[in-house]
Amino acid sequence: MAWLAWHWLSVTVSPAGPLGGALPGNSGRARAALFTIRPTLLGLRWRGSYNRRLYLLLINQTMTESVLDYMTRLGRAARAASRQVAHASTAQKNRALLATAEALDAARAELTAANQLDLAAGLASGLEPALLERLELTPARIDGMLVGLRQVAALPDPVGAIRDMSYRPSGIQVGKMRVPIGVIGIIYESRPNVTIDAASLCLKSGNATILRGGSEAIHSNRAIALCIQRGLAVAGLPAAAVQVVETTDREAVGALISMPEFVDVIVPRGGKGLIERISRDARVPVIKHLDGICHVYVEALADLAKAQQIAFNAKCYRYGICGAMETLLVDQAIAADFLPAMAAQFRAKGVELRGCERTRALIEALPATEADWGTEYLAAILSIRIVDGLDQAIEHINHYGSHHTDSIVTEHQGQARRFIAEVDSSSVMLNTPTCFADGFEYGLGAEIGISTDKLHARGPVGLEGLTCEKYVVIGDGQLRG
Repeated sequence: MAWLAWHWLSVTVSPAGPLGGALPGNSGRARAALFTIRPTLLGLRWRGSYNRRLYLLLINQTMTESVLDYMTRLGRAARAASRQVAHASTAQKNRALLATAEALDAARAELTAANQLDLAAGLASGLEPALLERLELTPARIDGMLVGLRQVAALPDPVGAIRDMSYRPSGIQVGKMRVPIGVIGIIYESRPNVTIDAASLCLKSGNATILRGGSEAIHSNRAIALCIQRGLAVAGLPAAAVQVVETTDREAVGALISMPEFVDVIVPRGGKGLIERISRDARVPVIKHLDGICHVYVEALADLAKAQQIAFNAKCYRYGICGAMETLLVDQAIAADFLPAMAAQFRAKGVELRGCERTRALIEALPATEADWGTEYLAAILSIRIVDGLDQAIEHINHYGSHHTDSIVTEHQGQARRFIAEVDSSSVMLNTPTCFADGFEYGLGAEIGISTDKLHARGPVGLEGLTCEKYVVIGDGQLRG
C-alpha cells in the first residue's frame, strides 16, 4: 500500500531498525539527504551533518507490511517478551534501567539533533507554543530522564511480594502475591521524556510495553528507543520488552487498542480528545482521567493567611498540570475578609478571575457561566464561587468536579473529616494545594499517569498500580469435605 509521509528536513534512514528488523515505511530512501542516521546494532553511533535550512519533502514509499500486520507483530512479540520480563530478577531489571541511563547520557548530541528535527517540523506546521515547549528536549530534561531512571531503579520491586498469609480452619494458608499485569500499551503526545518514564516503570514492574508517542516527536522517540534497546541488551532482557511504534499512521492507535489477545491494559496520556477516543473505541481495559477540574475550598474556620498561600500555589505553581486548581470555593462567612487580598494576588500574577454574583459583589471579576464550573482551563484563568457552607461545597465538587483532586483549608477537624470522607475524588487533601497530586510527591518515585477510575487503580499510578494480585494457597494434603 502507498504510505505518504511529510518530513521536514531531508532525512536518510537506514532500512533497518534498531535491532536490524525491517521497519514499515523504510523500504525507500529520501532524496537529497542533509542529515544521515545510521543506527548500528544496539549502538548509538550516528553520523551526519545538520543543515539549518529546512526543506519540505514528500516521500512516497511502499510499505511491505500493513499497519495492522505490523502492530500484530509488535503485539505478539510483546506477549512473548512479557513472560520473560515477569520472571526477571530485580537486579536484572535495575541493570537495564541503569544501562539505559548511561546510554542516554552518552547520546546527548544525537538526542538533541533528533529533537531539533521534531522541533523544526512542529514550528513549520504551526504547532502551538505550549506543545513546542513540551516537545523540547533541553539539557535539563535529559538530566531529568537520567535521574528518573536511577530513581526507579532504586525503588522497591513490588513483584513477588506476598501479603496477608493466614491459616484457614481447614489448615490451608491463603494470601496474595503481587504480579505484573503483562503487556501495557501507552499512547501519549508531545513529550518525548514520557518514553523513558513509561518504559522504566513498566520494566521495573515486570511488564512488557508498547509505546506509541505522538507523530510530532517521532525522531526524538526513535533516538530514545535506541538507548532503551541498548540497556535491555546489557541486562540480557528481550528487545521486545520495550517497543516504540515506528509508524506515525493513526491506524496504529486503532490497532493497539483493539488487541486484547496481546495487550492487557492501555494507558492514554494526552488531551481530552485523545482520551475520549480511546475510552470509546478500546477493546482493552483503559486506565485514564479525562479532566483535572480541581477545587480548593476555604472553610469558615480556615487560617486565612495559610489559605491564601495554599490557593495561590494550587493555581499558580503550574497552570498546565492536571492538578492545578480551576475553581476556588470560599465560605460566605469569611468571603469578605478573604477574597479582596486573594484576588489582588491573583491579578498581580495575571490570572483572569471569573466569579459568581456574590463573588463579583466583593471583587472585580468576569461573570462565571455554568460552563465555567465544569471547565479545565489549564491556563491563567480561575473560577470563584462563594458557598453557604460545607454541604454546598461538597455538592458543588461532586457535581462539577472530575474526581481528580480536591482540597479543604480548615482548622476544624470535624469539617475536615467530613470533607475527606464525602468528596468522591481520587485524591482528597487537607490544608494542601492540589498541585501536590503527583506520583513523585506521593513517594511513588514516578507515575505512569493519574487515574480517576475506580478500577483497577485510582490516583497517581506508580509501580504498584502497574501490577495486580493473585491468590496463593499453601496446604499439606488437606482435603475439602
